Amino acid sequence: MDLKYLNVRSEDGIAWVQFNRPEKLNALNPEVLRDLETVVARCEQDDDIRVVVLTGNEKAFVAGSDIGHMAKGDIKSAYGLTDLTMRAQERLADLPKPTIAAISGYALGGGCEIALCCDFRIAADNAVLGLPEITLGIIPGGGGTQRLPRLVNLAVAARMILLGESINSEEAHRSGLVDKVVPLDCLEEEVKELASKLIERPFLALRAAKTAMRKGMSTSLKEGLQIEQDLFCMLFGTADQKEGMAAFLEKRKPVFKGK
Repeated sequence: MDLKYLNVRSEDGIAWVQFNRPEKLNALNPEVLRDLETVVARCEQDDDIRVVVLTGNEKAFVAGSDIGHMAKGDIKSAYGLTDLTMRAQERLADLPKPTIAAISGYALGGGCEIALCCDFRIAADNAVLGLPEITLGIIPGGGGTQRLPRLVNLAVAARMILLGESINSEEAHRSGLVDKVVPLDCLEEEVKELASKLIERPFLALRAAKTAMRKGMSTSLKEGLQIEQDLFCMLFGTADQKEGMAAFLEKRKPVFKGK
């Protein structure tokens, strides 16, 4: 892939997507967002990729948006930037494959919002998460005001959004913003272990489960239950369902083939 600000490597079914703009602490600009959109689309199409991991470097996952770029903007350009941001992040959130944010250092503003789009968030003990946009005279523009209050206590969300306060990894864990905190030098191994567990699960069932959760959160309970029922029944037409139940009855480990 012809990418300017992302490094991508694939091994054992895992796509490792690293933000690579270290001189700006991986700050987001239109090129980074277009790279992200391209990578997510390719990961969706590549059947060999089962899990996608987003990561940065020791100092920063993504330290926010490029303020130097944003400061020159007007209302029209702000709409253009947020349209691009929303498109890239929605594509990430809707990716039918499991996604993991491996967070070290700063995950602020747009970086925090990207992490919120992932299914799992594993943080190093040096991680700092926040939505400081209010201190710049604006508000989060990449889904932060919507995704964060759906995930954590409203009081925590209010502190982060209305006051622009950042929180460390331990508080992020207590609030439910991140799933686990590990030492920095253990982050990659911890994420790899989680990804490997996900790869062992039946792919079609994983996809159905993620679809049910994502679609259900944006609809009524009644409609969500119907989505769940339809996907549950659909899986009875798969070879993996037959294998999973046969393996249970035969007291052996299932061998899923994604069919």
